[in-house]
Amino acid sequence: MSATQVQVGSLLRDWRQRRRLSQLALALEADVSARHLSFVETGRSRPSATMVLHLAERLEVPLRERNRMLLAAGHAPAFQSHDLDEAPMAPVRAAIDLILSGHDPYPALVVDRAWEMIAANRAVSLLTAAVAPHLLEPPVNVLRVSLHPDGLAPRIANLAEWRAHLLDRLRRQIAVTGDPALAALLAELETYPAPPAPAHDAGQAIAVPLRLHTPNGELAFISTVATFGTAVEVTASELAIESFFPADDATAAAVREHVERLPRT
Repeated sequence: MSATQVQVGSLLRDWRQRRRLSQLALALEADVSARHLSFVETGRSRPSATMVLHLAERLEVPLRERNRMLLAAGHAPAFQSHDLDEAPMAPVRAAIDLILSGHDPYPALVVDRAWEMIAANRAVSLLTAAVAPHLLEPPVNVLRVSLHPDGLAPRIANLAEWRAHLLDRLRRQIAVTGDPALAALLAELETYPAPPAPAHDAGQAIAVPLRLHTPNGELAFISTVATFGTAVEVTASELAIESFFPADDATAAAVREHVERLPRT
């Protein structure tokens, strides 16, 4: 029994437990023998690359972690990974540029799996106005900028509600990915000063808005998040594009006025 076999079994068991599945439940879902699955988890059986990928798919393991599982089982990674500025990523960069420019004059930005800002359109400057310079030095972490007392937080009219929304998104991401770096980020964000948790009262709301104090009055946005749904490349699979839309006519007018004063890039 090799160390490699023990490692892949441990990874598989961790992901199964994270998904709250018993060995029998996973075996039935994946249509494999429960005995064979037990042997894989304990290191008594070395799974083929096909078996690793099959089980990882059933467990909805992120592509980066599927590569890790393959390596742990002694196989080559199955999914390519590139920096965004590499040639194979040109179609992804083009799609991002098209979405960001097409959303003008309203704010839109792209973040990676660590919530670091990869790209943004010029309207995002409306959101980052008055943010302390040290928070805008690369790599810019969007959650840190949003909730840090030197960041956007003092300008967010509904900070308790928006903070709860962001932290809930981060907790769900941690549950899905098991990323310890995200867990450390959550622990940091939870130390920031915060108002009392909001009472749960959905009322007539259709989404959690971002309400922002500005020199032009309070602006309100709702947002959408888009991903590359068919991505089979690691970096592309981890990108998220968040687009902000005005929640009322006054916000729409204020944003257009702000962007009209900005130089075109």
